[in-house]
Amino acid sequence: MADPTTTDTVSGAGLRRELGLASTTAAVIGGIIAVGIFLTPAGMAKALGSPFWLLLVWLAVGAMTLSGGLCYGELAGRFPSAGGGYIYLRECFGPRLAFLFGWMCLLVMDPAVTASLATGLAGYFNYIVPLHPLFSKLVGVGVIWGLCLLNILSIRGMAGFIRWSTWLKLGLLGFLTIWAFAFRLGSWSNFVPIVAQHPGSLPLAPALGVGVVGAFFSFGGWWDVGKIAGEVRDPGRTLPRALLLGMLAVTAVYIIVSAVFLYLVPLDKVTSDQTFVAQAGAVLFGPTGGVVFAGIVIICLVGSLAALIMSAPRVYYAMANDELFFPAVARTHPRFGTPANAIVIQGSIASLLVLVGSFEQIISYALFIVVLFLGITVSGLFILRSRQQVGDSVALTPGYPVTPLAFLVLVALMLFLVGAHSPRGAMMGVLVVSAGLPVYEIFRRRKTHAITQQPIVGETLALSEEA
Repeated sequence: MADPTTTDTVSGAGLRRELGLASTTAAVIGGIIAVGIFLTPAGMAKALGSPFWLLLVWLAVGAMTLSGGLCYGELAGRFPSAGGGYIYLRECFGPRLAFLFGWMCLLVMDPAVTASLATGLAGYFNYIVPLHPLFSKLVGVGVIWGLCLLNILSIRGMAGFIRWSTWLKLGLLGFLTIWAFAFRLGSWSNFVPIVAQHPGSLPLAPALGVGVVGAFFSFGGWWDVGKIAGEVRDPGRTLPRALLLGMLAVTAVYIIVSAVFLYLVPLDKVTSDQTFVAQAGAVLFGPTGGVVFAGIVIICLVGSLAALIMSAPRVYYAMANDELFFPAVARTHPRFGTPANAIVIQGSIASLLVLVGSFEQIISYALFIVVLFLGITVSGLFILRSRQQVGDSVALTPGYPVTPLAFLVLVALMLFLVGAHSPRGAMMGVLVVSAGLPVYEIFRRRKTHAITQQPIVGETLALSEEA
């Protein structure tokens, strides 16, 4: 499915506006659906012990996450430039907090998640074609650089790849659903009792905590689409629609796929993430079920990895445009109009993490901070509403102020649950981000010095001309 053909325009930052609704919606869906949908339902089902509570948690977290997406849609419409959360934080709270967000993205979250996805992809490929561990890592690195190259050569080509990989993954998940129900491969008795918890599950309150955390992070990545706003046509309308359509689609997919798993595997047979998927695969496709599922997971991971590699470098690019990062990162490729240097930076750090294998701990440190920044960013909407009016070109958040408040309630719950589960990880995340403060001061003083030198240079030239 291609975007409607229109005349390309150039955003204020020098990027080409080539992406329409189909591409941005695919980026939302493709960025979210990765391996989580195959692994998370098992832990949630085991903790909750009830089909009703499992599906309700997906629905509730999907609705509350959508409220955050709608807020981001308005923010993206107000500030349709590359950078996403970095731009929103800068406009609401100033450059210092925005830099810390960019610092976290640059050195912690983006490369670590990229490395995690690439390593997971290589692991599933290794399941199909056994490889030496070193060659398995090289597969992950090769996929990263293949996608980086496509990202440099053409934002339109990258978006097209994400679009088709997204439709393919949705088609495959739809096929699994039809296959399971059409051939009656499972049993509806697995849904009975539908509300009461099965023996061995957690008490309801902590079980809901486990379910909410699992569901929330399975929706992770929806906020990344705002980072490519500088390359989206009519971003004030396109991005809110893409977030709405994309997140509704993902919520529906998660509920349906979880229902399929429950239909295929009884709750009392769920032991772990891997066995849950293996059991479902065996019911669907017999002995080859594991290979089939591995292939589907690879497709999901490639699409998610592509969406992240497309969006993440735009943050570093925006920082450099503000002279809060190295100037070379603000340059676009003279022929392709893409932030090539920023893309190379992300690919290099992520590849190093794949080869070294030290990224899981980094991600655990970043989780608390990521949620915190999401909450701060959405809270900035209240500041903007109090001091800024917008034109008809921006889609306002429906249900304001209830919509952002609903998301902030979810964020507060997540901060409590993540912080209580790993207080050391939360503290380490805060320390890592705080380490960016002296770096910010270096770039800020460098920028200030450059500004103060400009009049002096001008006066010197004028005096030399008079002489």
